Amino acid sequence: MFEVARYEGERKLVLGTTIAIAASFYGAMFVALSPAYSDFDLEAVFSDFPPQFTEGFGLEAFNTLPGLLAVELYQFGWILVLGLYLAYTAAGLVAGDIETGRMDTLLSAPISRTRLVGEEFLSMLVPILAVNAVTPIVLYVGSVLIDEPLDVVDLVALHALAVPYLLCCAAVGFVLSVFLGNESLAQNASVGVLVVAFLVETVFIGTDLEFLGVLTPMNYFDPTAILVNGTYDFAGAGILLVATVVLVLAGQWRFGRMDIQ
Repeated sequence: MFEVARYEGERKLVLGTTIAIAASFYGAMFVALSPAYSDFDLEAVFSDFPPQFTEGFGLEAFNTLPGLLAVELYQFGWILVLGLYLAYTAAGLVAGDIETGRMDTLLSAPISRTRLVGEEFLSMLVPILAVNAVTPIVLYVGSVLIDEPLDVVDLVALHALAVPYLLCCAAVGFVLSVFLGNESLAQNASVGVLVVAFLVETVFIGTDLEFLGVLTPMNYFDPTAILVNGTYDFAGAGILLVATVVLVLAGQWRFGRMDIQ
């Protein structure tokens, strides 16, 4: 069971390790810099910015370590950069194998099409779990060293709730990989979809179009609410998991019925 997922997961170990190290180093940098932000005058700096900017990027607690990490590491690093990268990577799972001819070899094994692509998607858990297991340890140790220990429960909750969000981003790339069938096109489309979703969720806050945010994955994962306010959106995580399952099932259904050129 899960031979394909195990094999593909092992191939992604280096990717997962690299992402975890990069994210940990990036986060540790802001932990080290956080004392310099303690006297940051938020009202003076952001008074001329539109409300959508300060609320959308969670800048209300920028002069605290949790607030700084929520903005610099999680709002940009997790929600935007990591989400885009995982979607881009997943967009090459199926389309890339088809273009290189590797899919013909995989399909020669005694395994159904739907199970094959489903297990290929499951391999995306390796980098997702790696970065969310290593980074919080580095951040907590760093926060203790500067005598500003982060709340362990909030930190663990944030990285646990980040998993459904990142899975949903990867599922966007996966389903586009199957439906578009062209690796480059699927990768560009997945990045475009998530960038537009990020802009919709951020720019339309406080406007009559704010309701459109419910269509974006970013609406259901708020690092600032978790780290700064200790508020956990378990319902949002459930919605992201359901969306992931729906997207993966759609990709499996399509792949089971498509001709492979």
